[in-house]
Amino acid sequence: MSPIDVFKALSNEARLQILEWLKDPAAHFGPQGGVDLIEVGVCVSQITAKLNMTQSTTSQYLSVLQRAGLVHATRLGKWTYYQRDEAALSQIAAYIQKDL
Repeated sequence: MSPIDVFKALSNEARLQILEWLKDPAAHFGPQGGVDLIEVGVCVSQITAKLNMTQSTTSQYLSVLQRAGLVHATRLGKWTYYQRDEAALSQIAAYIQKDL
């Protein structure tokens, strides 16, 4: 995980909003066909609807967050679900506290 990539990923309001929502997915998203929001993650379609953006824009934002190491994806059938990577977020917080 590169701090520069992380800071670039965090420099967009919508990407920050996604990370905030994924911190407590049950509070921000509804049921999704028997797939657990906490265990598996949140479907791209739910994130897209909440952002009120196109699916392609949402996918690009999620891709940036994934490349920065802040989220990870789980593919189930034709659907992709996203969760925060809490370990990576802890690492960047420690980096900010210790090294900056």
